[in-house]
Amino acid sequence: MCPTDDHPRRTDGGEETESGAAGGTVGPAVDGGAPVGPVPPDDETPTFYERKARRTGLARLTYEYFERSRYEDQTLRQSSDYIERDVLAFPTWPHETVRNLSIAAFFVGMILFLSATMPPHIGEPANPSDTPAIILPDWYLYWSFGLLKLEPLNPELAILGGQKLMADRTFGVLANGVVVGVIAIVPFLNKGSARRPVEQPFWAAVGVFGVVFALTLSLIAIQNLMPMNVGLLFDLTFLLPVVFGIVTYAVLKTMREGYMYNLNRRYYRLRPPR
Repeated sequence: MCPTDDHPRRTDGGEETESGAAGGTVGPAVDGGAPVGPVPPDDETPTFYERKARRTGLARLTYEYFERSRYEDQTLRQSSDYIERDVLAFPTWPHETVRNLSIAAFFVGMILFLSATMPPHIGEPANPSDTPAIILPDWYLYWSFGLLKLEPLNPELAILGGQKLMADRTFGVLANGVVVGVIAIVPFLNKGSARRPVEQPFWAAVGVFGVVFALTLSLIAIQNLMPMNVGLLFDLTFLLPVVFGIVTYAVLKTMREGYMYNLNRRYYRLRPPR
């Protein structure tokens, strides 16, 4: 974008020249090369129709907004030693909006590119009169399907003559209810304000336990396709989540002391005591 006569601009030698009314500032150079361009003050920011009249592409417009955000943040940090966290934010329009639109446009373009270059293969239509040998749900429900295959945990009661108290399917449905109930109650138990796993190692370990348990249950669901002994796979289903949970808790517990020290030091640097 070529600078207008209302703002200062630089010559090829790197010097600034004034033409017309003064009031703009020149953005910093990138990698020692040509300057980015004029950064007009807030009261002289061009409107949407002015930008449209210049016929600037989205890539150039996005770059200028990113550079202006960086320049404003750099100026703010250099002008004061006392910086509030909320002062360093930027308005939704145009900074956040342009950034989110550019990211969304990139991913949409990648999806369209992949769908055009690698179209999905369409196989033979399903035969409604032929039942497949292995019936599986969608991949994200494998963990629930695996809970239906926990027959060894269904106790056989001697008082009933060695018979099971309930059918295996009923036991699997109750197991689904218990697991979903535990997942639903965890947010009510963890009421802390921590946002990082290192700040609450216990609940981070609980999360890792749940994720690994879901993966191992998914392996139980496809045990017919696994080249592994079913008994060993069943044991690993309940052993691996415990091991991963303990390791996660131990690692985060050792990292927490140094993390909290750095966090407090950075906090007092931003908000010095009065």
